[in-house]
Amino acid sequence: MVSFVLQNKKLFDGIELVGTGTTGGHIENAGFVITKLLSGPLGGDAQIAAMVAEGNLDAVIFFRDPLDKHPHEPDVQMLMRLCDVHNVPLATNPATAQYLLEGMVE
Repeated sequence: MVSFVLQNKKLFDGIELVGTGTTGGHIENAGFVITKLLSGPLGGDAQIAAMVAEGNLDAVIFFRDPLDKHPHEPDVQMLMRLCDVHNVPLATNPATAQYLLEGMVE
C-alpha cells in the first residue's frame, strides 16, 4: 500500500486519507497526512466499514492478500459487503486502485 501511495503521490494530493493503524502509520511515516484508526485486527476494518455505512467515504482502497487467511476476515468481508450495499467504489488490488484513483481526480 505504501508503495502504491508513493507512486501516486500527486494523485493523492488534496485527498483526505483514512487508514487502519498499522498501514496508516506506514503511510504517515512516508510523509502523508492520514487519519489513523485502530489496527485492522483490533477493529480498524470495522471502523472503515462504519464510515462507509455512514456515507463518510467516497471510495475505499483496501489491498488484501487473496492467498492468505486473516484472523479478521469477517471484518474484511463486512467492509466489502458494505461497499457494495452503499455503492462505494472498492479497489482490492493495485490495478483497480489505479483506475479508481485516476478516475476520481480527473
